[in-house]
Amino acid sequence: QVQLAESGGGLVQAGGSLRLSCAVSGRSFSTYNTGWFRQPPGKEREFVAGITWSGGTTRYADSVKVRFTISRDNAKNAVYLQMNSLKPEDTAVYYCAASGGILSMSKGAYASWGQGTQVTVSS
Repeated sequence: QVQLAESGGGLVQAGGSLRLSCAVSGRSFSTYNTGWFRQPPGKEREFVAGITWSGGTTRYADSVKVRFTISRDNAKNAVYLQMNSLKPEDTAVYYCAASGGILSMSKGAYASWGQGTQVTVSS
């Protein structure tokens, strides 16, 4: 098991950028695939982006492709989500999660979750 803690959320105007960070503690972080999910107000939690343990493969939701970039630094036990060209519909609580299995877009595949960080995009 690993423990995750997100940071970097905040209020930004449409068209702006934010970089979310996820600090990970626990053993063998470098063997976990990691993902970012988000939960807009009144909606289900949804997949945003994922990255394999090596960083060699990434996956994105169609709604964020080109605008968002996921990366990781195993030496620093950290995962990042660079968000550009933000839109009001990106407003949500953003969570990072770790999976010991395959890289998946399903939240059920992730056993460890952070507490989330709020991102609010104003129009």
